[in-house]
Amino acid sequence: MLYFLIRRFFWAIFLFFCATVIAYIIFFVIPSDPATIACGTHCTPQIIAHVRQSLHLDLPIYQQYWIFIWNMFRHGSLGYSYANGQSVTSILRQDAPVTASLVFGGAVFWLGLSIPIGILSALRPRSIGDRFAMVFVLVGISAPPVWIGLILAYLIGFKLGWTPIATYCNLLPTSGTGECSGPAQWAYHLILPWMTFMFLFSALYVRLIRANVMETMSEDYVRTARAKGASAQRVLFQHVLRNSMLPVVTILGMDIGLALGGAVFTEFVFNLRGLGSQLILSAQRDDLPVVVGVVVFATLAVIVFNFLVDVTYAWLDPRIRLST
Repeated sequence: MLYFLIRRFFWAIFLFFCATVIAYIIFFVIPSDPATIACGTHCTPQIIAHVRQSLHLDLPIYQQYWIFIWNMFRHGSLGYSYANGQSVTSILRQDAPVTASLVFGGAVFWLGLSIPIGILSALRPRSIGDRFAMVFVLVGISAPPVWIGLILAYLIGFKLGWTPIATYCNLLPTSGTGECSGPAQWAYHLILPWMTFMFLFSALYVRLIRANVMETMSEDYVRTARAKGASAQRVLFQHVLRNSMLPVVTILGMDIGLALGGAVFTEFVFNLRGLGSQLILSAQRDDLPVVVGVVVFATLAVIVFNFLVDVTYAWLDPRIRLST
């Protein structure tokens, strides 16, 4: 167990340095002057030179990177935006809940749809329901996320008027601000983005769950349980689903971790100010501190969820040894 944790820790450090170094290198290859962006449009060359020195832009890239790492671990600071001078930490604190709400709510939606459809499709292969599920999988895999979001926004939000199209409400209730808030309004305003995620990911999960359940049902231990007189319900829940869900857990952890880094397309369609839209906006402005801050957040999200996946995988399958 200790060896497993140490190995995962050093692997996480390696991934973190790789992601941040790549972000720095990309921005140094792009021809731009962050000092001009930070100073503004009406600055003299002397002021720009002073700003460049204060931001350490006159130093070599490796020294700038070292200063960034030192400030992050020593002071817990990710720097300040070149565009508006706002703290990167405060920007992430403001935008991360939007993306987290989008991703975790969408995960509940796509799992709630894909698990029962995948199981029923595997239990009755080549039936009408199974063929309908395969058509759904084909459409979900082929359709672009922007197209799915626009169709849902037009039909459900605009034509039928059942849900809002492009607004976000805070989860925690607030008073006296004039903004919509509270769990009910939060969920009501995020239904369309969650449905977009549902169509996007559930198609992949339906196919995966169907294939895993069908493969598990042909295993020897399942036939042995049936031969011993176990009920069909007990065989399904205690033997089939427990083992067929292992690949689903693995992919779910990676999908959530990656999506937390920025659900760009869904946020773009529904005008949600999350990490994805913030990353695109900052990249257009050549705002390196914000871009690196989002990269750091996404990297940590992937690392944390991969670790949780490993632990859950070992819990579901006792044959896996964490010490190996």
